[in-house]
Amino acid sequence: MYQLLNLINSLENVLEKTGNNESISIRIANNPKFDFQINNLVKFQNHKEIDNIKKSFSEIMDIELLIKNFEITETYFINIEIDIEQYINSFDTIKTNIKSQNPKKVLLDYGGPNIGKPLHVGHLRSLNIGRSLYNMYKLAGHNVTSDIHMGDWGMPIAQIISYIEKNKIELNKVNIDDLEKIYPQASKLYLDNDEFKEIALSNNKKLNEKVPKLIEQWKQLKKISIESIKETLGLLNHRFDLWMGESDVNHLIPEMINNLENDKKISLDDGAYVSNYISEPKILITKSDGSYLYLTTDLATVLNRIEENKIDKTLYIVDKRQKLHFEQLINSIDYFGFGDEEYHHVAFGTVNDSNGNPYKTREGDAKKLIDLFEETSLQIRKINSDLDSETNKLLTNTVLTFSDLKTNRMTDYKFDLDKFTNISGKTGIYVQYALVRAKRLLKNSSINSRNIDLNISDFDESDLNLLRGLIKFEYYFNLALENNEPHHLADYLYELSNLFNSMYQNENILENKKESIKLNKLKISEYFISYSSLLMESLGLEPVEKM
Repeated sequence: MYQLLNLINSLENVLEKTGNNESISIRIANNPKFDFQINNLVKFQNHKEIDNIKKSFSEIMDIELLIKNFEITETYFINIEIDIEQYINSFDTIKTNIKSQNPKKVLLDYGGPNIGKPLHVGHLRSLNIGRSLYNMYKLAGHNVTSDIHMGDWGMPIAQIISYIEKNKIELNKVNIDDLEKIYPQASKLYLDNDEFKEIALSNNKKLNEKVPKLIEQWKQLKKISIESIKETLGLLNHRFDLWMGESDVNHLIPEMINNLENDKKISLDDGAYVSNYISEPKILITKSDGSYLYLTTDLATVLNRIEENKIDKTLYIVDKRQKLHFEQLINSIDYFGFGDEEYHHVAFGTVNDSNGNPYKTREGDAKKLIDLFEETSLQIRKINSDLDSETNKLLTNTVLTFSDLKTNRMTDYKFDLDKFTNISGKTGIYVQYALVRAKRLLKNSSINSRNIDLNISDFDESDLNLLRGLIKFEYYFNLALENNEPHHLADYLYELSNLFNSMYQNENILENKKESIKLNKLKISEYFISYSSLLMESLGLEPVEKM
């Protein structure tokens, strides 16, 4: 924590003098009487100098202005209570406090749609987690780029083109709904019909050779798909900096393979190029027929990004079922010597229907994301028909986002529309309503809360509870960022909303006869609005103005 940085450095210096380069880690206290705890001393309880260490720690914390009270338990847990009076000035500097001291150039690879298919429910978590991490890294001061990285090349495209030719379909009359039907039919025909397979293989070769007719057909397919994808993304408030795809790096692959072969990093095995990196299973770089794999294209993309974007850190936000692929990719990047940049697979579980089954239509197809949006929007309209269309849209996206992000990303979850649109409980609707309440309170007061100075002597329990909740912001933000886990912020937003509602419902604030108490609560409400809005921004939620 930025505010406790001097304390952390001082405690680490004590340990360093005993020959231990230990990083002090601050956590949320288990004891509700305290705010934070430090567990580092637990491992030193049998150290020959433990008494001196404990004494030095106590002396340091005694003079730390931010600490009101502390205890070192018999088991050497350190519990800390923050002095709210000393912390007050920090409430206005939170945006500065969360800035990284070592900003990086970060690229987030997520979304990953294939042309020829509309966005479906399976894309929801990648989009939500990706957007949230994008916002968090940006708020932390990093230079962030998002790349949707489309599947827009290769055999699936050749299959679609071959199917359209075979059935004499006029491509200029095809829309995304048509492509949605054609895609699986073409894929099935490729597996079942040898003649069709040969045609598709030939067309794939022609695509790679840049035959004009095939390239023109590909461009038309891509245009149809991207228009559909952008329409859905716009409705769901998702934006991307880059719209790169497999086609943008395909030309780099022959040279990459040639260089890797010359460097003896890959070798031929029954016609297929295989990495010489020892692993089980072996890492295939190309197929035996010479065609490329996802791994081939991803490796070329890495080289392209290094050259074009000078990236320090790349996050692949892709579901956990692709674990092996990304293990092979990251191991290959290292083994091939492509650079010393950071690469991480941010994995996640699936979103299922309310019964826990994969999200499918009655026909057994993947459920379109736009259909889930419309169903959610309709449900919200049933609950409150007086909402204007813009507010309904914002609340719809709130439900689709918060219900997703409140779940640990590695966990599968059920999308329960009735539960997630409820104004009570841990829902996006609930946290939106708390913020609306707070804004309405300040508006109705006709008092400029920025000019209010807190009077600590008039704090009641609900005031203190909310302020003690607010001081945890930096901790939870860093926890979420370091682990690429937005659910910490969703949980925290819900916690703050609960604390605000407790203060709000405790009394009629604007009718309090004691002015200092009223002003306290208005100022604390202002802080809640600021912190709640910042959390919503981190999660990718847009605050509504009325409900």
